[in-house]
Amino acid sequence: MNIPNMLSSVRLVAVPFLLLLAWQEWGGAFMVTLVLVLLTDALDGYLARRWNQVTELGARLDSYGDLAIYLSLPLALWLLWPEIIRRELGYVIAIVASVVVPLIVCLLKFRTITSYHTWAVKAAAVIVAPSLVILFLGGPAWPFHLAAPVAVYAGLEEILLTLLLPKPVSNIPSIWHLKKEKKGESVSG
Repeated sequence: MNIPNMLSSVRLVAVPFLLLLAWQEWGGAFMVTLVLVLLTDALDGYLARRWNQVTELGARLDSYGDLAIYLSLPLALWLLWPEIIRRELGYVIAIVASVVVPLIVCLLKFRTITSYHTWAVKAAAVIVAPSLVILFLGGPAWPFHLAAPVAVYAGLEEILLTLLLPKPVSNIPSIWHLKKEKKGESVSG
């Protein structure tokens, strides 16, 4: 177990604590914990690449950790700030669907979850995470509104990758890269 994999595992371990903090209505502690957990998502992949510790296990742990956080967040946020969830419901549904629908498509086709780590998914994470924190700390909603289409695009690209691939693979930067590889040109991201 290397440090990047340990950072990915932190997200899995953090989910029950985040849900407990939300259940107890400790919004401040929840947000501090969430921000720290989201930072592990930014750091694990960077360190894995920098230290040449990119592994299939690491890609899977990262995906499982992300999925655990993303699927638990709507419930936790509803417990803490139901009025914001109600007000922003369309955007919340779009972002949740951008995670859930690609997961369902992949489970139906491959019987496993993907670890594509596309550029679009990375961009969505970079945009959605801070916009979510801003929104639920009482800031403006417009960053969250701008993040929703980026998340939807990322989800659609993942669905398309799943439909085009004959078997699950990890770390595909984009549909464009897959098309280049299918033409016989090796393109790395």
